[in-house]
Amino acid sequence: MPRLSDVTRGRLLYGGDYNPEQWPEEVWHEDVRLMKEAGVNSVTLGVFSWSKLEPRPGERDFGWLDRLMDLMHDNGVGVVLATPTASPPPWMGHLHPDTLPRDADGRTEWWGGRQHFSHSSATYRRYAAALTEDLAARYAGHPALTLWHINNEYCTYDWGDEAADRFRAWLRHRYGSLDALNTAWGSAFWSQGYGDWAEVLPPRHAHYLKNPTQVLDFKRFTSDMLLECYTAERDIVRRHTPHLPVTTNFMPLWAGQDAWRWSEEEDVVSVDLYPDPRDPDGPQAGALVQDMTRSQARGPWMLMEQAAGPVNWRRVNHPKPRGLNRLWSLQAVARGADAVCYFQWRQSRQGAEKFHSGMVGHAGERGRTYQEIKELGADLARIAPHVAGGQVTADVAVLHDWHSWWAGDQEARPSREVDYPEVLGAWHRALWGAGLTTDFAHPGHDLTGYRLVVVPQLYLLTDRAVDNLLEYVRGGGTLVCGFLTGVADQDDRVRPGGMDARLRELFGIRTLHEWWPLEPGETAECGGGLRGTLWSEELEPDGTADETVPYRGGELDGLPAVLRKGRAWYVSTLPEPEALRALLGRAAAGAGVRPVLDGLPDGVEAVRRGELLFLLNHGREPVTAEVPGTHHDLLTETTVTDRVTLGRYGVAVLKP
Repeated sequence: MPRLSDVTRGRLLYGGDYNPEQWPEEVWHEDVRLMKEAGVNSVTLGVFSWSKLEPRPGERDFGWLDRLMDLMHDNGVGVVLATPTASPPPWMGHLHPDTLPRDADGRTEWWGGRQHFSHSSATYRRYAAALTEDLAARYAGHPALTLWHINNEYCTYDWGDEAADRFRAWLRHRYGSLDALNTAWGSAFWSQGYGDWAEVLPPRHAHYLKNPTQVLDFKRFTSDMLLECYTAERDIVRRHTPHLPVTTNFMPLWAGQDAWRWSEEEDVVSVDLYPDPRDPDGPQAGALVQDMTRSQARGPWMLMEQAAGPVNWRRVNHPKPRGLNRLWSLQAVARGADAVCYFQWRQSRQGAEKFHSGMVGHAGERGRTYQEIKELGADLARIAPHVAGGQVTADVAVLHDWHSWWAGDQEARPSREVDYPEVLGAWHRALWGAGLTTDFAHPGHDLTGYRLVVVPQLYLLTDRAVDNLLEYVRGGGTLVCGFLTGVADQDDRVRPGGMDARLRELFGIRTLHEWWPLEPGETAECGGGLRGTLWSEELEPDGTADETVPYRGGELDGLPAVLRKGRAWYVSTLPEPEALRALLGRAAAGAGVRPVLDGLPDGVEAVRRGELLFLLNHGREPVTAEVPGTHHDLLTETTVTDRVTLGRYGVAVLKP
């Protein structure tokens, strides 16, 4: 299987989406000059070019793309060629309304934006396959072509009639019979029993609460339908270019794709990453996505999109302060990226994203944005021979599963204040703040290589996943689980006792009497100075726990908030940030896991990639970090001994 290393060949890819069809051809040559000055070695072409390539049904206009491909090759810039199927041309929706998706209320999503296609439409799939076939056949032998990029940010839902037909077929394959479906969906509740497959629909607008397992299966179905669209185009380009890797870009923690399953179908795992420059947790939010993407890739990955400056879709869109783009780009490299790319190369003058920054902004080459892009290109060139292909290793795994997220995110639940991504982020933030490098893993993955496994929240756990956790602890691993874990099985059926009995025994819990969610701003006082937020639980211990931290005051006074039985911990609330960091730090120390570097100043992140040590200062003030020994800083090409000074948003890449 071709890999990212087949493209990079000891380099770091640097560039971004290039949309030259928005500009006169004389601008293309100016673009190439600026690309070469900035060290750009890779551009993505064709992402939104369907109407340009196929102006009318069945017609092809490749001449402009031929000239671009030749221009890129002549100037040493590799091309990531995209299939343009994320944004069908207006003629398709006009001639074939069946290609347009419908929402849960039955309203059609019309053309005029993007992603206006039904993943279940046979017509859409036929046109997409035909254009992909011609694109792959034409450019398979072109020397500029380095990588295929299929579609863009798969993110569509469809509740229409053709999707309903495919949903029924998907359910037939999953369950085999209506009896099995009725059992899985618990359709005895509210007289929802199905006697004919024709009665089964996607979870469209309903008078009151929808069947949660029906909704869960629809989310599974949507992920699978989008994956079918991806693999259909992937297989076409693979047939023409079996030696070239294929990717599509994930969005961070988007709820519509089971990215564990998707990543198994990609040669290169890539992601789009847009932390808010004004968010104080932005560095950790970026680290979470980077850790997750690296784990999906099982090695180097591709940062397909980021912003060189402001985006255009927040309520207030702040630019990046001087130095922040460099810092966050090098953070991605530290955490395993072998490609640093942007949306987009040149900022658009028209259209919906004309206020979204580009590597070349409206200010042109004299603008601060482009000048910083040039500086970053030089930095990446300096470190590339030492870092490209390098691995990031971790002793800690954070477990995450899309199916559990989908199931837990139902309409009728104990607390709508519990937001799964926020809980996941809080636990990862505590580990990040403690200086512990983490992987992410699926609850069914082999966990034996990790000293510490952390489960922020997995509401739904299959029997296999529960067995996997038990085997991990029996094998000597340390497990820390957060609240509302192990509640439901694969069909969102609450397990007897409200938590899997095997997990209750593992943690030393006799009975889970009640869940006690907390109001916004409400806290639960606990022993040892710990204060819980968001959630609490009425747990009756069975007397086998080696250690407990009790609730103090209120209805749960004296009952355990935290239990530890051997190497298994259960945390029935969300501790405040410092308390959670201390708790996980203690569990890590007990498991033999140490920070990358001790005694770092606040705001300084340390990551090891291969033999290199990255130090990243996320603060605006200069700091000095103690680094025992003598190192060579690849960025400044200087030798540092025992300590290194990092300026505002400063970075050091140290080689022993």
